[in-house]
Amino acid sequence: MARASEIREMFDTIAARYDRANHWLSLGLDLRWRRTMARSLPLDADAAVLDVCTGSGDSLLCFRRPLGLRVGLDFSRSMLTLAYRKARRRHVAIVWVEADALRLPFRAEVFDAVTIAFGLRNLADPPAGLREFFRVLRPGGWLAVLEFTLPRWGPWRWVFGLYLNRLLPVLGGWLTGHRAPYEYLRRSIQAFPHYEALQAWLTQAGFQPTTLRPLAGGVATLYLAQKPDRAGRRERGEGE
Repeated sequence: MARASEIREMFDTIAARYDRANHWLSLGLDLRWRRTMARSLPLDADAAVLDVCTGSGDSLLCFRRPLGLRVGLDFSRSMLTLAYRKARRRHVAIVWVEADALRLPFRAEVFDAVTIAFGLRNLADPPAGLREFFRVLRPGGWLAVLEFTLPRWGPWRWVFGLYLNRLLPVLGGWLTGHRAPYEYLRRSIQAFPHYEALQAWLTQAGFQPTTLRPLAGGVATLYLAQKPDRAGRRERGEGE
């Protein structure tokens, strides 16, 4: 609980400048990655989508297709306020929920897709979070996890490591006035499981991983997984 409170306070602190910092620090790639995640999910027009650790709501706003229901959940009220204002300006109907990702306030099997972008690292117990996502998904439903990773290719890994360790905390501190959140970001990216290790967590939670897609040379990775239908099969995407 102490870690969760610290992370909530951290996001509340930088909420006002969160979007600007994200876009500058990623050179705009963060929005491109979120759009890639949205396009990767095979959803019908009446689908119900839950975005966990929604932050300022960018992931839900990146769904350009019609959806039956969009729900954004976060435990930072300041971030949800920012998300609400942004969606209202764009005339996009989204239900915003202030809650803990480890205790989702929804009954079982109500969503067709759950997404989480750059938030799984921040959960006090990521495997428990994955089990919660599994619980609220309908059979055949999809989970999309977008996370920072360390590139596999040695030279690019070195370059990214230089940026991560030397430049990111300085630039993040300059853009937001708070360096500590970007020191935390640096440490959490390096410590978090990547690639097959995260896919193993998905499998342990009950999912069938289908896609592992490195982005920008492995700076970020998109993981797609599906909850089996009641017969234990994947309902869609068998050819992936």
